Amino acid sequence: MKFKTLSIVALATLLVSASSYGFDKDHPVLKFSKSQGPYSELFISGVQPILEKEGYKVEGIDMSDLLQADLALNDGEVDFNVEQHTAYAKNFNASQDGHLVTLTPIPTVPAGIYPGSKTALDSVADGDVIAIPNDASNTARAYNILAKIGWIELDKSVDPSKVTKEDIVKNPKNLEFVEMKSLNIPAVASDFAFVVITGSVVYNAKIDPSTVLAQEDVAEHLLLQLVVHEKNKDAIWAQDIKKAYQSAEFKEYLDKNNNGLWFVPKY
Repeated sequence: MKFKTLSIVALATLLVSASSYGFDKDHPVLKFSKSQGPYSELFISGVQPILEKEGYKVEGIDMSDLLQADLALNDGEVDFNVEQHTAYAKNFNASQDGHLVTLTPIPTVPAGIYPGSKTALDSVADGDVIAIPNDASNTARAYNILAKIGWIELDKSVDPSKVTKEDIVKNPKNLEFVEMKSLNIPAVASDFAFVVITGSVVYNAKIDPSTVLAQEDVAEHLLLQLVVHEKNKDAIWAQDIKKAYQSAEFKEYLDKNNNGLWFVPKY
């Protein structure tokens, strides 16, 4: 009798666990835009196994860049991607007549100040030259980090997500800023006193994340997101991917595999 009771409890527990995922029998194959960056790799290693245990088959479709990935998602060639933050998705929708929506924030690699020819923040000197990413959203992130550590002061009347070099109101050390393509910064880091590098570049350049000298406070609009087409936001399969990212199993994976690279949002 005791054995039967335990069996019933175990079965009930299993059913509760299983019911947390719907498994969409009408959409058993999930296609996503795959990149060479950390976010696709994190999905493949940490989230895909969870979905496969639920019965889904997952296919990664290689994409050359995020614009191509979003166009494919908007046209229905893939089901989702995990390579962008809310700000980028909004810009895509506005410029490309897109219909993309975000379902949940996902672990994000913060931008940070890394060593160039100098390895300590307190060694900054008058006239030091700092490399800065030149794309709009990451340029703003870089100047916000420099303001955070007190090297510059920004015009408080300007939206922090849109600040540029022109919005610097105080620069007591007369620092110089060279804005350049993010991907090129690691290769020329020693030409600068310090460099600001974004998360995916840190990962792809195989830079030790523990060498970061200062990191951004990741703003909500810069958290990476699970993104789908608007028409699929309530689909069973889309909600199952969301649940996988927010699951205890994925949290356990991150606890074992986060060497300081990832900022993990709270769900």
